[in-house]
Amino acid sequence: MKKLAILLLLASISYSCKTESKREKKVEKPAQSDWIVLFDGSSLEGWRAYNGSELPPGWVIQEGVLTFDTEKRLEADYKGGKDIIYGLEEFDNFELYLEWKLPEGGNSGVFYHLKEGYGSPAEVAPEYQLIDDVNYGRIHDLTAYNTSLGYPNPEELQPLQQTASDYAMYAANPEKKVLHPIGSWNTTKIMFTPNKVEYWLNGEKVLSFVPWSEDWKQRKNVGKWKDFPDYGKFKTGYIGFQDHDSPIGFRNIKIRKL
Repeated sequence: MKKLAILLLLASISYSCKTESKREKKVEKPAQSDWIVLFDGSSLEGWRAYNGSELPPGWVIQEGVLTFDTEKRLEADYKGGKDIIYGLEEFDNFELYLEWKLPEGGNSGVFYHLKEGYGSPAEVAPEYQLIDDVNYGRIHDLTAYNTSLGYPNPEELQPLQQTASDYAMYAANPEKKVLHPIGSWNTTKIMFTPNKVEYWLNGEKVLSFVPWSEDWKQRKNVGKWKDFPDYGKFKTGYIGFQDHDSPIGFRNIKIRKL
């Protein structure tokens, strides 16, 4: 009887060790990532001009950063547009993450649901605005442009034109916005579903809205986009970056489908 008890105890210990070993192996197994890397710091594969087949001059990799170099742009004899897209795949519902930095007075933007065949991406695609909120209005004369849109204090950069706003549609919450100093890296996240869009800046959600809602349609039909019938209507499209004759840097660009 004593021998039987010892044998049962040894069998129990052996089974416990095997079970624990299986658990450890299961924990250690890395989960497959569902992120799609759009730019890894070493290759420009997939990137090309909007309405074009090649990458416009000026868009280069510098120290692992996707950079728009205005000096290189001026060196080339190029007649096409300089906005770019990731042209390997269109996306509908997604989470997009990227890091970016601007110089003083810089200006750019992130487009999504972008379709080709238009005069510019802005005619058709929503834009997460990237701009130097502090200095842009001081360096650039906005008066004539903002007067044409009926903005008050037209000499100033308007809330709908500032960083992390849905350009000319929804303004980012200024109480939630934290912009890092000019020349420093910022993080952006865009989450898009038909039920809600979220714009994030440096880890804070600064804007949310419902696409194609009655509120969205009203803003579209009375504002800057009232004469652009196809603005924002597409439910899938390319990711794109805006050339605004400004140096800019992007890195760690990735997207996952929702």
